[in-house]
Amino acid sequence: MDCLNIQGGNRLRGVIPISGSKNAALPILAASILCEGETILRNVPELHDVQQMCALLGRLGVNVQRGQDGAVKLKVEDEMNCHAPYEQVSKMRASVCVMGPLLAKRRKAQVSMPGGCAIGDRPVSLHTRGLQALGGDFDLVNGDMVLRAKKLRGAEIFLGGAFGSTVTGTANVLMAATLADGRTVIESAACEPEIVDLAEFLNKCGARIEGHGTPRITVDGVASLHGTEHSVIADRIEAGTFAIATAVTNGETTLQGGRIDHLSAVVDCLRRVGVNIDKDEKGIAVSSARRLEPVDITTQPYPGFPTDLQAQTMVLLSLADGNSIITEKIFPDRFLHVGELNRMGAHLRKEGPTVIVQGVKKLVGAPVMASDLRASAALVLAGLIGKGRTTIHRVYHIDRGYENIEKKLTAVGADIQRATETQ
Repeated sequence: MDCLNIQGGNRLRGVIPISGSKNAALPILAASILCEGETILRNVPELHDVQQMCALLGRLGVNVQRGQDGAVKLKVEDEMNCHAPYEQVSKMRASVCVMGPLLAKRRKAQVSMPGGCAIGDRPVSLHTRGLQALGGDFDLVNGDMVLRAKKLRGAEIFLGGAFGSTVTGTANVLMAATLADGRTVIESAACEPEIVDLAEFLNKCGARIEGHGTPRITVDGVASLHGTEHSVIADRIEAGTFAIATAVTNGETTLQGGRIDHLSAVVDCLRRVGVNIDKDEKGIAVSSARRLEPVDITTQPYPGFPTDLQAQTMVLLSLADGNSIITEKIFPDRFLHVGELNRMGAHLRKEGPTVIVQGVKKLVGAPVMASDLRASAALVLAGLIGKGRTTIHRVYHIDRGYENIEKKLTAVGADIQRATETQ
């Protein structure tokens, strides 16, 4: 098992290329199940989760090839298998995205209840309710969600949940609705850029989707979809993570290819803290003031502050001159990083879905344990500024969502190395 060793104290300076979005690529890969002919996807990141999705698609009869130019080519060759089993789905929650395409194209979907990061309960009931509204018959059999339908019909579907709109639920219903008879209206749809990218891809394939990027999406079903070429959007969470890494190290970087328009809430927060962040001709330019101001933030569905940058922002606010309050409204249990950051000298106190952050002058290096994907990124950021050496164990989490993170950081001045731990 790998670990990351970081010697803190170096400023980040230079250009950091931003990879394609994991959260956009995964449902688009799943959508290839819907298409006749070949699909070519560009800017798909080489990540563990992407590899898992490609392996699952292979099991479901999709020929998947990554070319020398980095493009991923997909073509359905066998439509007999409709089962996404536990041994694959348990490794990656986004595997549930195959449910909508399978039901729409093959009239049956059997998908194991999903796994993923240990960040709290994330029910899939909104997914199944939405697909049932389109005409799917649902049953739970031996831990598998089984949906069948002779024909899907358009419907009005409400996808709001206890913690806001469901992103993967919106993706599943959106994909299924493209081949349903008649019009589907999705109310309280997720507005994330990743949903917009999925809809743009589906429209290139011949779908008729309007309203994506708003809470009301309209889909007029078509008889079939065809393959196309599409380039996945840049990863806004990776861009946000590296912007915060620049800020905590008092650095100066350009995030090449980053989309500042996908980070409005994050940009507002960083500017209030004292970070200079602006669009430039290459992407996003970031630099930081030496004095950081405290702020209060609350995670919300897009365009609010993203839950996927909560842990990283906690590291930044740990160095602010005063007290900050972070409230988690998406995944209230997403605070497993608090104890590890306190080991490094942060002053964090959790009270329910809120953490009170008392700013300190410095963090110190320590051995720490990664608990989930974004907590792993937060610990890397803490290691970049911790006095002395930080060793992060169980970094397989970070490989699920960040492409070559140690290489990208080393290229702009970080002292970070990957090592294999001996048992």
